[in-house]
Amino acid sequence: MSLEQDALEYHMNPPGKTEINPTKPTLTQRDLSLAYSPGVAVPCNEIADDPEKAFLYTNRGNLVAVITNGTAVLGLGNIGALAGKPVMEGKAVLFKRFADIDVFDIELDTTDPETFINAVKLMEPTFGGINLEDIGAPECFQIEEMLRKEMNIPVLHDDQHGTAIISGAALLNALKLNGKKPEDLKVVFSGAGAAAIATANFYVELGIKRKNIVMLDSKGVIFEGRDEDMEPHRAAFASTTSARTLEEAMVDADVFVGLSKAGIVTPEMLNTMTKDPLVFALANPDPEIDYNLAKHTRPDALVATGRSDFPNQVNNVLGFPFIFRGALDVRATEINEAMKIAAAQALADLTHQPVPDVVEKAYGLESISFGSDYLIPKPLDPRVLLWVAPAVAQAAMISGIATQHVNVDDYRRSLEVRLGRSRQLMQIVAAKARRAPKRLILSEGENEKMIRAACQLLEDGIASPILLGEQERIETQAKELRLSLDGIEIVDPHKDSKRENYAKRLYELRQRKGVTASEAHELILNPDYFASVMLEQNGADAMISGLSFHYPDVLRPALQVIGTAEGNQIAAGVYLVTLKKGFLFFADATVNIDPSAEQLAEIAILTANLAKRFDVNPRIAMLSFSNFGSVSHPRSDKVRKAVGILKKQAPDLNVDGEMQADSATVTEILEETYPMSDLKEAANILIFPSLEAGNIAYKLLQRLGDAEVVGPILVGLQKPVHVLQRGDDVKDIVNLATIAVVEAQT
Repeated sequence: MSLEQDALEYHMNPPGKTEINPTKPTLTQRDLSLAYSPGVAVPCNEIADDPEKAFLYTNRGNLVAVITNGTAVLGLGNIGALAGKPVMEGKAVLFKRFADIDVFDIELDTTDPETFINAVKLMEPTFGGINLEDIGAPECFQIEEMLRKEMNIPVLHDDQHGTAIISGAALLNALKLNGKKPEDLKVVFSGAGAAAIATANFYVELGIKRKNIVMLDSKGVIFEGRDEDMEPHRAAFASTTSARTLEEAMVDADVFVGLSKAGIVTPEMLNTMTKDPLVFALANPDPEIDYNLAKHTRPDALVATGRSDFPNQVNNVLGFPFIFRGALDVRATEINEAMKIAAAQALADLTHQPVPDVVEKAYGLESISFGSDYLIPKPLDPRVLLWVAPAVAQAAMISGIATQHVNVDDYRRSLEVRLGRSRQLMQIVAAKARRAPKRLILSEGENEKMIRAACQLLEDGIASPILLGEQERIETQAKELRLSLDGIEIVDPHKDSKRENYAKRLYELRQRKGVTASEAHELILNPDYFASVMLEQNGADAMISGLSFHYPDVLRPALQVIGTAEGNQIAAGVYLVTLKKGFLFFADATVNIDPSAEQLAEIAILTANLAKRFDVNPRIAMLSFSNFGSVSHPRSDKVRKAVGILKKQAPDLNVDGEMQADSATVTEILEETYPMSDLKEAANILIFPSLEAGNIAYKLLQRLGDAEVVGPILVGLQKPVHVLQRGDDVKDIVNLATIAVVEAQT
């Protein structure tokens, strides 16, 4: 299928790219009375008395308008307001995807600036911010300037300032590589539209001298004394140069910024630039000079384009979602220069941090690190939110335009929740882990993901990592990843001085389980057996494995060597499953295929203890296909028996069953149909009657229900051991490691 047909199919069925969903329940008459009449009158009166309460009782504080008149749609030109609507819907998707900001797209059918300005001003009570989009120059300058003056909420014309901020970040990092100073640079701009003028103005804020900027439009160099097309914003960059063409202007230039059209820069022009030039060829879809041609012509050049298939993509999505996020969260009255500079500096600084494996995987690259091919973060890097939004918020507070003040560290942690609902619970566990970090074995220490995880755990103060493996291989991997192993212990099972003692201990433990002394010496070279014995002998406090092996093969050594905790007969696997409406613990989904009633009771107690480590008050539902004796069958009878055992063994636990999944998770069903249930609220722990039920349930929710999953979390062992799923990412390793450290503390 062609791209054109694909694009049309993508935008159909249902039509468009966005929809509105309620955030409150609307199931009962009571719900409707609260949502609309008569209950809605109460917040209305509160807002009438105090307009600031609109941010408390409505969505205004997280709502941005993306507004256009369609006079300068990227790559399409003046196609009109209606034809520009798919682009505005696309912008709305990006706001939501990258910064969790809701958007109404608004297309105004007017080319008159005054009419446009008045229409937008009248909508101020609806929105927390205004993103102007695809409005032609010079009208866009007048529109943005007037709206910024007359509105008390942030207004940003992204076409102007987005490119300025992102390319500004690339400029800051490029200067770190070539050692040049902003005040010494000669900069040539090809293009004199909204983006070019805003970018030139922003570069002046970054330290480039206005007199060193040469700007060209379709008529050539903009110079002092030129009569044609000299509206005020262009005239501000009229140069005293004698150059009149792009070819002449490029001589001895340090920086070229292209915001014009494809193919206008030749190799000969590049060869007249200074040593280590910066070439920002940003025309879309095709740059002013092809990336590969530019690099072939000038290998010393640092090159950026607007394309995703070349390094250093200057993509506005690195800016506007996060700038608005920071501005909204401190209720800034505008987006000022300080906030834009803070955004550019945050992007530049982030590029110097180790890149997560999920980002490398998304771009099909083995390794990404700061350098000529990585001057700015990748658009799909989830950390951009955590760097740019706090920097913008802080700049707003410092510059005095924030009406709400936040603690930046607390604010950054709150943003992590927007990256994933499970992060909120993991933050609780991570805070506990940092209080007393423990020694943690990562048994597959030569694996790139394990090395990354070890570095992150050490940097975050969560654990003292121990990588098992050959030292030279681990060090080589780390060097290729540009990661420091300072503070990380490396243990080679083949060379470690304790190997002999560990082999003897393994023999002691397994000699009546079919293991001979010579077999014990062979088995101890298996990293999982070595790690298990090392943990059992107090050489560490916790252990993580399973990245490259089947789950049962990794679990077996831990069960054989570590064993279950005193008083426990079994171990079990628990998943933390987070949904939009909350979170649930699922057990058992990895270990016990057909647990008995006694084992189900034990699994419930183990899971309740785990929930408490997350500061969660357990409410346990023992699941079945039957509701409180509605069906008599050996399977439902087993679950009913397990409930009886539980209430005797742990009378303080809030538990009930046997019950169906909807009865367990919908409070209204419990209240209306089963008021006698000991559960008065929806359960947060679901104990499944068999492994197949638990495994099927969590995977369906994960794949079809947009659930986020942490785990499997192994409970019931004598010491903390967690087994990863094959192919898990670094974040999964870090999550389980964090849980393991907290378990080791207790």
